[in-house]
Amino acid sequence: MTWWPVGASLFASNIGSGHFVGLAGTGAASGIAVGGFEWNALFIVLLLGWLFVPVYLTAGVITMPQYLKKRFGGGRISLYLSVISLFLYIFTKISVDMFSGAVFIQQALGWNIYVAVIALLSITALYTVTGGLAALMYTDTVQTFVIIAGAFVLMGFSFAEVGGYTALLEKYSLAVPSNVTTLDPQRYNISAQCFSPREDAFNLLRDPRTGDLPWPGVLFGIAIVGGWYWCTDQVIVQRCLAAKSLTHVKAGCIMCGYLKLLPMFLMVFPGMISRVLYPDEVGCVVPEVCKEVCGTEVGCSNIAYPKLVVSIMPNGLRGLMLAVMLAALMSSLASIFNSSSTLFTMDIWTRIRPEAREGELMIVGRVWVLCIVAISICWIPVVQAAQSGQLFDYIQSVTSYLAPPIAAVFFLAVFVKRVNEPGAFWGLMGGLAMGLCRMIPEFWFGSGSCLFPSDCPLLVCGVHYLYFAVVLFCCTSVLVLLVSYCTPPIDDEHLHRLVFSLRHSKEEREDLDWKQEEKGRRARREAEEKKKADSSSMTEEVKAKSGPCRLIGWFCGVGGAQAAELTEQEVSEAAKQLPDISENPVWKFTVDANALVMMTVAIFLWGYFA
Repeated sequence: MTWWPVGASLFASNIGSGHFVGLAGTGAASGIAVGGFEWNALFIVLLLGWLFVPVYLTAGVITMPQYLKKRFGGGRISLYLSVISLFLYIFTKISVDMFSGAVFIQQALGWNIYVAVIALLSITALYTVTGGLAALMYTDTVQTFVIIAGAFVLMGFSFAEVGGYTALLEKYSLAVPSNVTTLDPQRYNISAQCFSPREDAFNLLRDPRTGDLPWPGVLFGIAIVGGWYWCTDQVIVQRCLAAKSLTHVKAGCIMCGYLKLLPMFLMVFPGMISRVLYPDEVGCVVPEVCKEVCGTEVGCSNIAYPKLVVSIMPNGLRGLMLAVMLAALMSSLASIFNSSSTLFTMDIWTRIRPEAREGELMIVGRVWVLCIVAISICWIPVVQAAQSGQLFDYIQSVTSYLAPPIAAVFFLAVFVKRVNEPGAFWGLMGGLAMGLCRMIPEFWFGSGSCLFPSDCPLLVCGVHYLYFAVVLFCCTSVLVLLVSYCTPPIDDEHLHRLVFSLRHSKEEREDLDWKQEEKGRRARREAEEKKKADSSSMTEEVKAKSGPCRLIGWFCGVGGAQAAELTEQEVSEAAKQLPDISENPVWKFTVDANALVMMTVAIFLWGYFA
């Protein structure tokens, strides 16, 4: 892939309907600070292209658990990462995207939320299971331009309707609902702070103690969560590994960074405008009224973007925006389906059945997609009520409890040679225990809202989730280093081209996982030979497949002939062919200069809106 489909695919895979609904909803509820999540990514995506991807390319890996298996040996770390990644996919990506897409369609068409979910999933699953990564990346490229064009149109109509940016500054602080009367005094009381817009709504950086997104958390906590997402997540890294060369990876990352400037203007500001125009619906505070408006008592800020589309756009353009939301949803879901299928088949199923061939892996991957879809649908009611009904806060809070240990281990694995398998494993286990100690009570007691405060103990839930992410990252890093320095190191012969300092090494590497890999290849060769022997004894009538069988095989991606398993000699020869991460000096200078320009633009915007 060249740089522009890579950059477009990175952006489209990241920007799902969860961003349209979540960013606009949190913008409507509390102002522009949520845009910091997007603008922080401008710096993190450069770390991906310049520091992490060179190591992944020279390591010769397909999945992130596979990298950890080569880096540390053994199987328990890669297995843990596969399981936790799939867990995060289900509870922070798939269920969120399905819910947000359904909210949009519910507002636009009046469908039941679960009918909308099933319809969207049917379309997405159809082209995911019958296509592959290349098909996804090209559709991502087309959908990126559709998404941006449609969002620009809505932004123009929104600012025209409210009277421009200056009018938004004046009117947002006055956007309060007309009905603030308590209907059930025994159950709740409505105070002014529950329905009044925040005084710091137009500040990116907010008070470290009283701010809903405190500035130390925005600068450091978001960077840690973003480091996990952009530099170690299978969905994102898989796009970069498909690029033609390292220069194309870097250029794609820069393109993605420039595109990440847009969500503040295309989603956050329109969300705030929606509250100005429709304070009684988007800004509702009385639980009974909210239940009638959007189906949940904790608030209706999530309908901010769909409400704009339905209310202010002409009929033809309304259809365009429906297409935009569907494109965003399908792009994000298809990317996650493809990547989670790869993770499950390559890193979990091959442990259960080392002899599994390509055809079996394709079928298992398709079945796995159906399983995670079913689980995600069951989780939608939890997503609907979490974090005062603010979708984006729910995503970031769950990620902040589970992702920092993974980010810490990857960071240390790439940059610190001394880190070994026991250190990484016990760091992950310690980090998981800390994260669950915060996450489980929060889900058990509920995250609460202004009207219905949570009963979760202050000692456990009183620390902001972004502060918790920083503490969790630091504690995990200390534990990893402590255990690593107390146990024997890994020899350099196992680390060539697996750490940043040895990425240009030309020496032959002895992979720590070679025994396990060879065992799997041997099992697959034996299964292939057995299948050939069985086939030779079959009659032509038995071998001939029926029409339905051929149709199912095509749907699951199983062709007639499969590639033969590599012999030990072929594997040895392939290992001697070192990956090339060299760059043309002219193009290297060009992408480096563009990266500096992008960082300058980002710093200016941060300073202007701080």
